[in-house]
Amino acid sequence: MKFAIVFGGISFEHEISIVSAIVLKDVLKKELEFIFVDKNREFYLVDEKNMKSKFFSLGDYKKSEKLTLKNGGFYKKTLLGEKKIQIDTIINLVHGGDGEDGKLAGMFDFFSVNFIGPRVEASVLSFNKLYTKLYANEIGVKTLDYEVLRDREYKLKKLNFPVIVKPSRLGSSIGVSIVKDESELEYALDVAYEFDSEIVVEPFIEGVKEYNLAGALTKDGYIFSIVEEPEKKEFLDFEKKYMDFSRTRQVLKADIDEELEKSLKENFKKIYSKLFQGAIIRCDFFVVDKEVVLNEINPIPGSYANYLFSDFNKVVDEVAKNLPKQQKIDIDYKYINSIVKAKGK
Repeated sequence: MKFAIVFGGISFEHEISIVSAIVLKDVLKKELEFIFVDKNREFYLVDEKNMKSKFFSLGDYKKSEKLTLKNGGFYKKTLLGEKKIQIDTIINLVHGGDGEDGKLAGMFDFFSVNFIGPRVEASVLSFNKLYTKLYANEIGVKTLDYEVLRDREYKLKKLNFPVIVKPSRLGSSIGVSIVKDESELEYALDVAYEFDSEIVVEPFIEGVKEYNLAGALTKDGYIFSIVEEPEKKEFLDFEKKYMDFSRTRQVLKADIDEELEKSLKENFKKIYSKLFQGAIIRCDFFVVDKEVVLNEINPIPGSYANYLFSDFNKVVDEVAKNLPKQQKIDIDYKYINSIVKAKGK
C-alpha cells in the first residue's frame, strides 16, 4: 500500500506539521509521497531527499511540482495534460487549522480520497475546546469546570484563581498561560486573544497527574498505545511539547495499576466511538480525586504519537484497512421526472 503524507497548511502550527512529517519520513517503513500545503494553500509534491526543515523555511519547495486536488486524488501537469499521482491512502498530518478543523477532511471526502485522519464532525468537536467539553459531557466523560470568554472579555464570573487560560481553537500549548491572581489575568488574556477570539479558562490544579493514551479502531477492535505520564513543570508548554516531541523510539510506560489503565481505556473508547473512525488520536487525561478527567483530544497528534506504540507501522496499516465508507446515493431524478410527467411537460 502506498501512502502520501499531507502537511503544512495555514495554521499557527504550520512549522510543527513540517517537523512531524520529517519524523514520519524516518518512522514509516513504507512507500511514501510527501505533499506540502503552503501559506497560499498550494499543493507541492516534495521529493523525499528534500524533506528537511530549511527546504521549506527558505522557500525552496516552490521549485517542486505543483499538484491539483480533484476527483480521485492529486494530479500533476504533464506535456500531454495531467497525470494522477498513484497513492492508496493519504495521511492527514496538518496540525491545527486546515488539518484539524475539518477543511481538508471535507475536501478529501468531497473528492473521494482515502485518508487517515478525523472526519469533518470529529474535527469540529475536537478542534474547539468548548465543543470538546460539551461532547465529552454528553457521552459521560468528565471534564474540568470552565468558563468561556469572548470578544475581549476580561472578567471571570465563577472560577477562583489560580486558573489556566487557553485559546479555544488552538493546540500545541500556544497562547496558554497560568494565572495565579487577578493582576496577571489581563496580560494572559491579551496573549490568548492574539490567537483566538474565544478563550477557555479552567482551574489550574498544581501537581495534577496527567496521562496520555493514543489508539485507533480497527477491524479487530481497538489498538491502544502504552499509557505515558509526560514529564512537565507546571504544565506542558510549547517548548516541552515540541522541542523534544520528535521522538522515534517508544517512551516508557507509566507506572500505574490495572484499574487506572482500564479506566483510561474505557474513557478513550467512549470518546473515539464511531466518530473518530479512520483516525489515530491521542487523548490527554488528568486524574483528579481518583477520577479520570479529559484534558483534551488530539485528533492529529504531533508525529502521530508514533513514540507511544510498539509497532506504529502496523497501526497505520490496520487503520488504513478500516476507513469509513461514504454512503452511496443514487441520483436518478425520479422525483423531478414524476413532477414533469404529472404536469405533462
